Order: sequence, then C-alpha cells, then structure tokens
Amino acid sequence: MSAGGNPRCELHALYADHHGWLHGWLRRKLGDSGDAADLAHDTFLRLLASRRSRLGERPRALLTHIAKGLLADHWRRQRVERAYLDTIAHLPAVQVPPAEERLLVIEALTRIDAMLGRLPAFTREVFLLAQFDGLTLQQISERTQAPVITVRRHIRKALLACMEAA
Repeated sequence: MSAGGNPRCELHALYADHHGWLHGWLRRKLGDSGDAADLAHDTFLRLLASRRSRLGERPRALLTHIAKGLLADHWRRQRVERAYLDTIAHLPAVQVPPAEERLLVIEALTRIDAMLGRLPAFTREVFLLAQFDGLTLQQISERTQAPVITVRRHIRKALLACMEAA
C-alpha cells in the first residue's frame, strides 16, 4: 500500500492480484483446498489488522511470511488435536467429553503448547519436570546440575508465562 493512495483500494487490489496465488501456494502445502482458503483469508485479515502502511516492493514475500506463521499454528493445532483425540479414544464412551468441550480443551492445549514452545529450553525442561514428573526443586536441581535457586527462578518464569497465556 503506497503512502499516497487509498489504503482500502490498495488492499482490494492486493487481494485481487495475489489471493489466487496465495491460495494455490497454501493448497500445495496443506493438500486441502478448504484449509488453504481459510488460511489465505486469515493471511489477508492479519495484514489488514496490522495496518501496515507500506508493503514494499515484494508483497508476496510479506504474504508468504504471514502465511507461514499461520501454517505453523495450523500444524501445531492439528498435532495437539490428534494427541488429545488419541488420548480420549481409550476412554469409555460415557467419559468422552462432548464435542463442544473437546473444542475448548483443544484450544486451551494449543495455547499451552504454543506458550511452552516460546519458553527457553531449560525453562521448559524444569517446568515439565516439576509439573508432569512431580519432581521437587531439589530433585530437578540434581537432575539438571543447576542450583535450586536457578531452578526456582525458571519455574517461576514458566508459571508467569502460563498466567499470561490464560
């Protein structure tokens, strides 16, 4: 979008010029036209929400950059969803949550997974050792060869990230 033109008209022209290409690029990545259409739409929404005043000389590069982030989110959600559905597949039918509840759980798990992915590796490791393995600060310290105070600081950092993600 150039500085002097009407941003709405320029976005419309950008969409008209590049939507078909972006949809095709995403379809090749995903193997599904419907998901590709959704992500192409979301790409333009992200661009609109960013209120970028300049696209530069290579608008497809920017669209590709935005779409790659959305693809990563899409694949993360699919991975989390598969893992959750595999887990509840072993439950007796009366214990399987209703579809609406499953969607809410998958959304929450996806946010948690993304939050964990943003943590530094050591912070994530000590947090998971504490939360899933039930290890004490001393046990984590011994396992990681890090002082207890360092372990405590990293677990606190992870807990704060959890609260921000909630």
